Amino acid sequence: MAEGLLRHEAGDRFQVHSAGIEPSRVRPESIAVMLEIGIDISNHRSKSIDEFAGQEFDYVITVCDNARQSFPVFPGSGRYIHWSIDDPAAAQGSDEERKTIFRRVRDTLGTRIHSFVEDN
Repeated sequence: MAEGLLRHEAGDRFQVHSAGIEPSRVRPESIAVMLEIGIDISNHRSKSIDEFAGQEFDYVITVCDNARQSFPVFPGSGRYIHWSIDDPAAAQGSDEERKTIFRRVRDTLGTRIHSFVEDN
C-alpha cells in the first residue's frame, strides 16, 4: 500500500520501490481498500529486499517494527526513516473486519506519506 500511495502522492518526483523481509503476495484486502480511494495496485507484486541489494537510495523508509529490526543497511544510502505502523497482514476476522484494519493502515500511511512528500 505504501508504494501505491507514494507513487500516487508524489507523481514522478520520486522513483519508488517497495520490498519486504518475507515477501509473499499482495493481499486482496490491500488491493480492495486502495481501489476504494482510486489507486490500483493489482499489478504490484511482493518483492524481496534482496532484489535491491547493492543499490543506493536517497530515502529508506521502514513501516513496521519487524522490518526495522531485520532490515539490512544500504551502504551509501541517504536518510533512514521509520514509521511504526501495525502490519495489517496479521488481521483476523471476517472479510469486512480485515478490510477495516487495512483501511486504518492505509489512512495512517497516507497521512505520513503526504507529510513526507510535502517536506521533501
